[in-house]
Amino acid sequence: MSLGQHLVELRKRLFRSALALIVGSVAGFALSARVLDLLRGPVTQMAIIRGQEATLNYPTIAGSFDLRLQIAVTVGVILSSPIWLYQVWAFIVPALVRKEKIYAISFIGSAIPLFLLGCASGYYVLPHIVQALTGFVAQEDAAIIDAKMYFDFVLKLILAVGVAFVLPVFLVLLNFVGVITAVGIIKGWRIAILLIALFTAIATPAADVFSMFLLAIPMIVLYFAAAGVAWLHDRQVAKRVAALDAELAAG
Repeated sequence: MSLGQHLVELRKRLFRSALALIVGSVAGFALSARVLDLLRGPVTQMAIIRGQEATLNYPTIAGSFDLRLQIAVTVGVILSSPIWLYQVWAFIVPALVRKEKIYAISFIGSAIPLFLLGCASGYYVLPHIVQALTGFVAQEDAAIIDAKMYFDFVLKLILAVGVAFVLPVFLVLLNFVGVITAVGIIKGWRIAILLIALFTAIATPAADVFSMFLLAIPMIVLYFAAAGVAWLHDRQVAKRVAALDAELAAG
């Protein structure tokens, strides 16, 4: 394909992705009230446990509507992800060889479930974080939380944990393309655990260590699982190389 044909193809893929995002955002706006109730849950739970008033606050007239739009776009990106991911895939596929296509399919097939699992884990520890951070509010005071800032905080937490759960897949992919070996992954386990601990401490700015461990333990397990997959792959590669060397020696 010429450069002009590539640009036409890119425009077609972008148009379809944008159309899917718009449709997903419309559906997301219809679901925004339900999503907001889920996000408000940890605040309501904290108020019940502490016997203290806690509410989400909208400092501007259009604050509630703006938050609904933000939620709608976020949900739209999630709902339309199969379509726009396919458009990205369809645009890249012609440039890949068969082996690279297999790696890419395996990466997408494993990255999406891990990302969703990470997002679910982030939402699971959210109530603990809300309770810990609002625990500094005096009993005679009320916790009036800015709704937009609260949503941004929750979104960053969930996305950060979701992305972190995908990182072991990158290690496996780098191993399959020959950039890193299983031995290298295993040797770096001390640094990996330290980085995971630092990440979970930043991603869960709570006073309790429980929330930190809830995220750190599955990430450490995924790291060593990636090392195990890389070790199996290196073992298969070593066997193929040994068989090829034996065949060449016999020839």
